[in-house]
Amino acid sequence: MRVDKLLNKLCLIKTRSIVKNACDKKLVKINGKIAKASAMIVDNDIIEYELYGYYNKIKITEVPKGNVSKVKAPEYYEILERSKLELS
Repeated sequence: MRVDKLLNKLCLIKTRSIVKNACDKKLVKINGKIAKASAMIVDNDIIEYELYGYYNKIKITEVPKGNVSKVKAPEYYEILERSKLELS
């Protein structure tokens, strides 16, 4: 599944266009490499992104097959790190 679709389906980022803009600004990484919005995600990939004033690092435990409810979304990922970004 594409990274923009995945982050949106798992309710981590509000819209796909926000993910695309973040990718264009090089704020999204997959397994340590800068990602495009169309980059494919597989199980056990680690996604890092900086949005909404926070640095987030998550591990995708399972890529969902279809739509995901907000209640079940956390079953598909594990939060490894979340920290507030320092404003300079």
